[in-house]
Amino acid sequence: MRQIFILIIILISFNKADAQGCVAIRSNGGTCTMDGHIEMDGENSGKGWVFGMNNRYFKSYRHFAGKEEHKDRVKNGTEVINHFFSSELGLTHQMNNRWSLGFYLPVINNARSSMYEHYGNSSTSPNARRSTHSFGIGDVRVAAYYWLVDPVKKSKLNVQAGIGIKLPTGDYKYTDYFHKNDSLKILGPVDQSIQLGDGGTGITTELNAYYRISKRMSVYANGFYLLNPREHNGVSTARGSAPSASAIAYGSDVMSVPDQYMIRLGANLSAKKLMFSAGM
Repeated sequence: MRQIFILIIILISFNKADAQGCVAIRSNGGTCTMDGHIEMDGENSGKGWVFGMNNRYFKSYRHFAGKEEHKDRVKNGTEVINHFFSSELGLTHQMNNRWSLGFYLPVINNARSSMYEHYGNSSTSPNARRSTHSFGIGDVRVAAYYWLVDPVKKSKLNVQAGIGIKLPTGDYKYTDYFHKNDSLKILGPVDQSIQLGDGGTGITTELNAYYRISKRMSVYANGFYLLNPREHNGVSTARGSAPSASAIAYGSDVMSVPDQYMIRLGANLSAKKLMFSAGM
């Protein structure tokens, strides 16, 4: 039990994250955080199937260079605004009290509003701010999970370890039109931040912990890390135009396939055969 407590402290201690050049986090991980509350009361222990749906909304509009925020972008109205909404459908097969297999399929709907990708930040045209979109399935994930404490023992505290594979099923070459003026538009790959997939086959690792407050309510912590061995997927970042010399020199003329990590905290509430989960 002491080892489990240490793992939970590790999970919830990550409260600081340095800014990155472009938001590229996609909908991987999270649905399995609900499984703990289902298993812990012993009613569904052993073999069986569990279906879950995890909805995630994310908005970004603040600009950073390293740790320094460029607040003038919002003040001047030249900020880039991303809206990210996903529904991850999860089907988990419980093989026994401790082992389970999960299959996760995300359906993603993204929108990105900007000036610089279209008319340009210096444009005075009222049509300068335009949007690009992407919609479809994301990268499918398959994972195996193991409870460190047998759920049949009805422990108030438990930790689940998981390892899996992420497949490049999401479209990482999704295209839309970029408007250069009132009469010219160019078809090109949308920004990496709203692509449906990253084009890489990756390895996922997870730690999912819960603490039971009552028979129907628990709190959870979820730690997720995606390791992508592939470095680039070859898709141009020039949005239909020719890449600049500086982009080629710095290697930013093609999209990267980044590692990703996510920390989530939340609560579960069960009602008979349904269970609701919320978190941040």
